Amino acid sequence: MLFTNSKLKKLIIPLIIEQTLAVTVGMVDVVMVSRAGEAAISGVSLVDMINNLIIAVFAALATGGAVVTAQFIGAKREDKACKSAKQLLLIALTISTVVMLLSILFRRGLLTVLFGSIEEEVMSNALIYFIITALSFPFLAIYNSSAALFRAMGNSKVSMKVSIFMNIINVTGDVILVFGFKLGVMGVAIPTLVSRAIAAGIMLFLLCNKKNAVHLEGRSLCPEFEMIKKILYIGIPSGIESGLFQFGRVMVVSIIARFGTVQIAANGVANTIDGMGCIAGQAMSLAMITVVGQCVGAHDEGQVRYYTKKLLKITYAITAVVNSCILLLLPLLLRLFSLSPETQKLTYILIFIHNGMAILLWPASFTLPNALRACNDVKFAMILSICSMCAFRIMFSYILGVGLGMGALGVWIAMIMDWIFRVCSFVWRFASGRWRAKAGFVDSGVME
Repeated sequence: MLFTNSKLKKLIIPLIIEQTLAVTVGMVDVVMVSRAGEAAISGVSLVDMINNLIIAVFAALATGGAVVTAQFIGAKREDKACKSAKQLLLIALTISTVVMLLSILFRRGLLTVLFGSIEEEVMSNALIYFIITALSFPFLAIYNSSAALFRAMGNSKVSMKVSIFMNIINVTGDVILVFGFKLGVMGVAIPTLVSRAIAAGIMLFLLCNKKNAVHLEGRSLCPEFEMIKKILYIGIPSGIESGLFQFGRVMVVSIIARFGTVQIAANGVANTIDGMGCIAGQAMSLAMITVVGQCVGAHDEGQVRYYTKKLLKITYAITAVVNSCILLLLPLLLRLFSLSPETQKLTYILIFIHNGMAILLWPASFTLPNALRACNDVKFAMILSICSMCAFRIMFSYILGVGLGMGALGVWIAMIMDWIFRVCSFVWRFASGRWRAKAGFVDSGVME
């Protein structure tokens, strides 16, 4: 077996810790900015929807690189794995720099187009937060890509340790600038930029260590188009899927934005807390890429099936425990935020819907598709996700939220409909075995 229980623990536990830190530090940011009022929370939450869209694209590119690298490792082609690493970083740096420049240049127009005529105080906070966080995009793309490469090697401790250090810088900066200098939204954004820049530098330095199975060699960053093609074969469909999925979420928030500051703030806080319930699924999604990718590289279909089912069972178990705890502690968690009684009540309802249903639906809806991606079956996941997003996330959000006057509650019910459709489709796809040809289990050979 490629992965013993001991190896799985070494891979998964650091990933869960890293994902926990990412979510909890995000929650700390929202808690701190809430001291500046609900307009500040609303401004940050609106920009975060755009940022999450962009980050999802970066993560998808990193996934493309990680799949290719993991497959080369499984096939015992470490020379090509090193080449794929360098090309991934080149792609990430190029795309993220372009996105950063466009975001800064068109920030006000983008916010206006997506969210309409939001209140001026909310817009002012959103613009400040957007321009500072946009500057961090290249650093974040480099960090994500580097972390994905270490995970492809089965070494998730590195990204965990760097993430801990990055988040310490972020939280410390928040405390100093928000409470000490009273900078409000700016006080939350600046530490995010600084911490991401430092983390990216550390990860690049660590990747230069030739003791790693995958490492950076030489100073040349010339593009190798054959390798780039392999990465983008996975990365482009995943990027389109993730980008459009997050865009769908932005469109949904634009629907919520018309209902006023209370619903925007409730949606923002609910997204922050309910993210804690997805920690296990997000960590296992990353583990799925490494484990299944190496099994595909080793051309072992039996292990692909075995580890997909095993990781999915673990995901369900952890998701059930975590979400149950969140629901039990929810009244205490909401006290951390400076919310009006009306906003707090709506937030409570939204989180209860999300985390209650996540126990049954989230792992098969979002973790299982990464097994298909690791098998090169990326187009099905892309098409399915786009169709589901259009039909449920957007169309039914509008029907329930606006047409039936249910507001944010209707939007979140539409989200659950999307989950149910995804679960049925992805479980059928895996059970049908139609991914086998993409993974090379029908044709001879998996890698050139």
